[in-house]
Amino acid sequence: MDPLPAFALTLLAISVIGIRFRIAPFFTLVGGALFYGILTGLAPDRLITVMTAGLGKVFGLFAIVILSGAVIAKILEEQGQVAEIVADIRGWIRTPATLSGLSGFLLALPVACSITAFIILEPIIRNLGKDESCRTLLILAAIGSLLSFGLIYPTPATIPLVEALLTGISPLVYDAVAIALSLILLAGVLVLSRRTAACMLPDEAAAPPAGSAPRFHIRAWAPFAAILLAVPAGAALGLSTGSLIQVIMLTGAVTALLLASPSARMSGLHRGAKHAGLIIFDICGAGALAAVILESGFAGAALGGITMVAPLLAAPFLLAALLQTAQGSRVVTAVITAEILAGTPAAATIHPVTLVLMVVAGTFVFSYVTDPYFWIVKHATGSGIPAMIRGYTLPLAACGLITFLVALGLQTILA
Repeated sequence: MDPLPAFALTLLAISVIGIRFRIAPFFTLVGGALFYGILTGLAPDRLITVMTAGLGKVFGLFAIVILSGAVIAKILEEQGQVAEIVADIRGWIRTPATLSGLSGFLLALPVACSITAFIILEPIIRNLGKDESCRTLLILAAIGSLLSFGLIYPTPATIPLVEALLTGISPLVYDAVAIALSLILLAGVLVLSRRTAACMLPDEAAAPPAGSAPRFHIRAWAPFAAILLAVPAGAALGLSTGSLIQVIMLTGAVTALLLASPSARMSGLHRGAKHAGLIIFDICGAGALAAVILESGFAGAALGGITMVAPLLAAPFLLAALLQTAQGSRVVTAVITAEILAGTPAAATIHPVTLVLMVVAGTFVFSYVTDPYFWIVKHATGSGIPAMIRGYTLPLAACGLITFLVALGLQTILA
């Protein structure tokens, strides 16, 4: 079978099985890789070899990063230090909407997972509002976590894109654009949400206890400070970008472990490893599927099909949006899209920074029933499907479209 119809059938099978039977993504993705390889006529031995190579490549890229982020998150949670971080931010920000959105935005970066950041923040944010206001605050935290996780390097969603597509350009150049854009998008979402969450923090949450002075919780911030301090140290040693990311995340995790109490250290390490394992294996499944897709010659066929109905500049965005809508995971979308686009005419024609932004834009469209985060936020807020579409899906889609338009503008300037 030709790659395009085989790919469509594979995505349909992954989506239906994942939604209908709630099977772990690792098994649906690996099963999808086998299914796709059989449809496209790959020899069985070659199929298994390609799958394991793709799985191993992704494991090597993400394992330390995700494990370190999960360990940091669980140790902070064990010691109540996430609440201390939020309290420190609250000293500067008094509106619950901004506090919720910014907390999600900031926490998703060091823990290397937007969902983990949301789960950690949920019980804290529930104390900032009631009923409809609380639902809005939780959604803002989710959107904030996705904006930083999806746009800013390094996270599992941007690492594969930067490694594969940002050739010859420092990631700092990309981040200069991505950080500014993500903050602007977050500010826009916060402004649009002010009608439902435009209250001040409750007095009991905003004011420190009588007779005590506000203080900065240094120990809670120490892992993040260690990550930042490790950047110049790693650069001085001449580490490549990929190696530097591994070192700085491992430095943050070691710092968190050293400063934790013995009980928090053991529990945080155990829970963090368990949580990271689930994420890592899901992403490895995406690597297996991506490798098989590339082996079949899908890249040329897909771009050729898209460019028949849309301009070449829109191809990366449309491809990422299609993958995101079909299977839901932004990291899976990033891994597969990066592998497909690398070395294609689109990668040769479009400026690398613009190309990465276009793919990122596609990962924001269309977050619906195949998106695991959609169901997590729905459960946390108690919202119905229509409310989730209005409050979660459409704002993220708008962010994706704006990001794509910004990328087009940059391409016009940089071309």
